[in-house]
Amino acid sequence: MTVKKRAMGMLAFLLNGHIQWSSATIWFLGFLLFLVHNISNSGASSASNYLIGLGSYDITGPAADVNMMGYASLEQIASGVHFRLRARTFIVAEPQGNRLVFVNLDACMASQIVTIKVLERLKARYGDLYTEQNVAISGIHTHAGPGGYLQYVVYIITSLGFVHQSFDVIVDGIEKSIVQAHESLRPGSIFVNKGELLDAGVNRSPSAYLNNSAAERAKYKYDVDKDMTLLKFVDDKWGPVGSFNWFATHGTSMSNTNSLISGDNKGAAAPFMEDWFEQKGLREGSDTLYFNKSEDDGVPRRVSTIVPNPNENWNELLRLASSFQPSKGKPAIKILSLASRVRNALKQADRPQFVSAFCQSNCGDVSPNVLGAYCTDTGLPCDFDHSTCSGKNELCFGRGPGYPDEFESTRIIGERQFKKAVELFDKASEQLKGRVDYRHAYLNFSSLEVSLPKVGGGQEVVKTCPAAMGFSFAAGTTDGPGAFDFNQGDDKGNVFWRVVRNLIKTPSQEQVKCQLPKPILLDTGEMKKPYDWAPSILPVQILRIGQLVILSVPGEFTTMAGRRLRDAVKTVLTSKGNGKFDSNVHIVIAGLTNTYSQYVTTIEEYKVQRYEGASTLYGPHTLDAYIQEFKKLAAALISGQAVEPGPQPPDLLDNQISLLPPVVLDATPSGVNFGDVKTDIPSNSTFKKGQLVAVTFWSACPRNDLMTEGTFALVEILKNQNKWAPAYDDDDFSLRFKWSRPSKLSPESFATIEWRIPESAVSGVYRISHFGASKSLLGSISHFTGSSSAFVVA
Repeated sequence: MTVKKRAMGMLAFLLNGHIQWSSATIWFLGFLLFLVHNISNSGASSASNYLIGLGSYDITGPAADVNMMGYASLEQIASGVHFRLRARTFIVAEPQGNRLVFVNLDACMASQIVTIKVLERLKARYGDLYTEQNVAISGIHTHAGPGGYLQYVVYIITSLGFVHQSFDVIVDGIEKSIVQAHESLRPGSIFVNKGELLDAGVNRSPSAYLNNSAAERAKYKYDVDKDMTLLKFVDDKWGPVGSFNWFATHGTSMSNTNSLISGDNKGAAAPFMEDWFEQKGLREGSDTLYFNKSEDDGVPRRVSTIVPNPNENWNELLRLASSFQPSKGKPAIKILSLASRVRNALKQADRPQFVSAFCQSNCGDVSPNVLGAYCTDTGLPCDFDHSTCSGKNELCFGRGPGYPDEFESTRIIGERQFKKAVELFDKASEQLKGRVDYRHAYLNFSSLEVSLPKVGGGQEVVKTCPAAMGFSFAAGTTDGPGAFDFNQGDDKGNVFWRVVRNLIKTPSQEQVKCQLPKPILLDTGEMKKPYDWAPSILPVQILRIGQLVILSVPGEFTTMAGRRLRDAVKTVLTSKGNGKFDSNVHIVIAGLTNTYSQYVTTIEEYKVQRYEGASTLYGPHTLDAYIQEFKKLAAALISGQAVEPGPQPPDLLDNQISLLPPVVLDATPSGVNFGDVKTDIPSNSTFKKGQLVAVTFWSACPRNDLMTEGTFALVEILKNQNKWAPAYDDDDFSLRFKWSRPSKLSPESFATIEWRIPESAVSGVYRISHFGASKSLLGSISHFTGSSSAFVVA
C-alpha cells in the first residue's frame, strides 16, 4: 500500500469516527489531507521523467523442414516446437524530446536484411520517428530457431538458401511488437539494478582467456562476466509493466541434435518471469485464473481455476473421463487456435501486459554447460588446449546442469537467470534520470584504419581485413563440435583443406598477411558469387537512458573483449570536465545487435586461434577498431555533435536464392481425417504428476500455417462436467509438439504431443487437442482440429 493510501485511510478513519473534533482541528486535518494529496501527486510527477511502452509478439518460424540457425549442422532440421519464440520491445521517450527502441528477439542473432525491412516499415508508419539511429534489434542467440533469415551466403548455406517464411514472421513480429510499445507509451519511471549470477556460465575457451596478460586477468575475479544488469519499468498508473536484463551466456543448453524450436535458456527465462509477475497480480483477486509454483522445478505455471474439486470422488472423475472418447478430426477456423491459446486467454484487458526480456551480452566464450566438457567415449575431461578426445573434436561435449537431459539443462539455466532477475527486480531502487540520446554509424570493417599507441611513444596505423574464417572455425566448440579432422587452436591449417579452399577461393597474399596468425579456411570477405558471402559494412550504436548506456554490437564479444570495450567507453564518458556522467554510469553490451558478423576476441586470444579467434572475421585488430569507433560515438554523445552516417549496407533481398522445396500436398489414408487420433491414451487412464502423456494425431505440415499467436498443441481441462478449458499450450515448457513423416517424400505426417505433467497441475479430467492446417494439390489451405480421449490426473 502506498504512503498516500495509508494516510488517506487514517484520515478517513479519524474524520468518520465518533470523536468530536473542533472546527480548527477539522480544518487542520483537511489541510493535511490536501498536503498528502499534492505531495503524492508531485512525487508521481517527478517520477514520470520518461514515457515508457512495451510490446511482445510471436515470431515462431516454420516448425518443419527448415534447418536451425546456430550450429550450422545439416542434420539439425526443425520438426516441432518446444516453446514459442517472441520479439519483446521497449520504447523510452522524453516527453518532448528524443526516444529510442530496443527489441529483444528469441532468435539466434539480428539480421541486416531484417533490420533494413523493419526500418522501412517503421518509416512508412511513423515517418522519421524511428530510424537506424534510435532502433536496436538484438538476438538472444538461441541455436534452436529456424534459419534462413540472414542475407549473406555463409549464414544460409545449411538452410538451403533464404527462407522467406522465417524472414517474414520475424519482420512481422518485430514490427507488431514495436507498434504495441508505441501505442502503449505512458508516463513512467525506469529503475536499474545489478547483481552477480554465479552458476549460469563458464568459459569454454579458458586456454585463450589465459593468453591475456596476468595483470589484466588479475583485475577480475572470474574468467567470465557474472553481472546481470536489469531495468524495471514502472507505469505511473499501473505500476510495474516490464523488465529487460542483460547477462552473458550462450543459448546452447539445447544441443545440435535437438529439432524442436526453442528459445533455449533465455527464451525460457522470459515466460518464467512473465508468469511470476502475473501470479503476483492474479493471486490478489482474479475470478478466472491463478498461478501455482511447481514444487519440483520452481517454475511459475498458469493453471485454470475453473476445475473440478481436487477432493472429488475419483470414481466419478474416471466415469467422466470415460465418457469422452477421441473426437474425429474436423474442419476448424484459424481463429480457433488463437482463441485456445492459454497465454492469450490470460491477457487482461484492463491493464498492460507484463513483458520480460532476457537479453544477450558479451557471450562469445561463455557456455551454459557449466559442468564442463567431457569425452563421450571415456567420460574424462577433454584436452585443455584443443578440446579434443584422442585428437578428435567430435567426441568433446559440454555438459549442462541437467546432464544428460538437455531440456532439463535449459530449464535450470533459464530458472537461474529468472530467479536472479526477480531478486534484482524486487530490490531495484536506483532510478534512471537524465537524457535519452543515441549515436549510430555504419563502418566498412574490411579496411578500417585503426590508430594504436606504439611501444615507446607515438602512434601506428593498422587496418582491419576483409572477412575470413580460420581452420578452427570448422572445429566448432564444446557446445557443438564440428566435423572431420579440424581442431581448435590450429594456427597452421593443413594441405588437404587448403586445396579444397583454393577450389572455392584462393585468398590473396595481402589477405593472408593481414589475417595472420589465422590460417584462412574460407575467404568470405572476398567471395562475391552469387552475392556477398559475409558483411563488410557493420553498424555501431550507442544508446543512452539517463545513467544507463547500451553498446549495440553486431557480434559475439568474448568476456575480455567486452570488458575492454566497456572500460574504454566508460573512460570517455566519465572523463573530467564533461559533466555528463559520473562514475555510477551503467554500461551494458547488447550482443548480436542490428546485424551479425560472428566473433570479436582480444588480440591475445586471436593468437591462440580457438574457435572464437578463428571466427573473428576482420583480423587481429577487430577489437581495436570497435574500441576506437565506440570512443568516437561516446565523445559525440557527450558533446552533442552528430557523427558521419557512413556507407549504407547492401539490401540483398532481391538477390536471395532459396532451394527449400515447398509443401506440395498433405494427405491421409483413405477413411482418415486430418486431426484423427492415430495413437490414443489407453482407456480409463489415470496419470500422476511427473508422468508423461503422449498422443499422436494424423497431421499436416506445420509450414502451411505457423499458427502465429496461436498453438499447435493444447492440454484442456474439464470444467462443470461438460466444458473444456485451455490449461497448457505449445508455449508452455511442459508441453512438446513433435512432427514427423513416415518417409521423407511422403505426403502423410503425424503430430505427437507430449505432456510431462507438472507438479503444479490441478487434479481433474484432461484431454489433449491438436490444431493444424493441410494443403491440397491445388494449393488451398484448410484448418483442422482433433482431440484425444479424456484421462484423469491424480
